[in-house]
Amino acid sequence: MTKAIAKTATTLWDPAEHLKTEQDMAAYLEMALEEQDPALIATALGDIARAKGMTQTARDAGLGRESLYKALSPTGNPEFATILKVITALGLQLHATPASARV
Repeated sequence: MTKAIAKTATTLWDPAEHLKTEQDMAAYLEMALEEQDPALIATALGDIARAKGMTQTARDAGLGRESLYKALSPTGNPEFATILKVITALGLQLHATPASARV
């Protein structure tokens, strides 16, 4: 006799649903930058853009919505100029600190 295995219902976790304030968005991007993974940074920017509204973010960045989705997808490879446009459109800034200042 075999034992029945209980199924667990799961739902996808969407970071964009939890990025409510500019502070949340800045902290999320900061975390991605600290990992130094370009794909993670692009994905984080995509999550933030979705939280703020992809259409408006694309318009503010001077980009097409579809090209923004593609650039910020996990397989996208956006130019640095695109990253800077998106960061500005999102109302965020990049900052540099000495690596030795990391905690």
